[in-house]
Amino acid sequence: MSEPEGERLRAPVSVAEVLAWLENTANAVRAGEVSADELIRLLGEFRRASAACADASDWLLLAAREEGASLRQIAPVFGKGYVRAPAARLEKLHRQALNSAQWLEILHRREQDV
Repeated sequence: MSEPEGERLRAPVSVAEVLAWLENTANAVRAGEVSADELIRLLGEFRRASAACADASDWLLLAAREEGASLRQIAPVFGKGYVRAPAARLEKLHRQALNSAQWLEILHRREQDV
């Protein structure tokens, strides 16, 4: 028996997980348990992770369109009730990659160049 759609895949991080981490870290900072150097190191990690999440979001946008999702279906996750936001993002992505497979190849090349 297969799992219901949406339960098979999950994002590697959730808003709740990030907020819980942030609360714990804020408490540690207030208690004087975290140095500025450690905060700067964490800032760098989060900046890189944020860029990786944006890249994953772009891949998901391309893949959803390839699987037949309409811009009207996608628009709500962009926080807008209209299709201009995902359409503009797709247009920008298509200047670099025609499909999700090409985008993934670009991401792999970027990682190798780092």
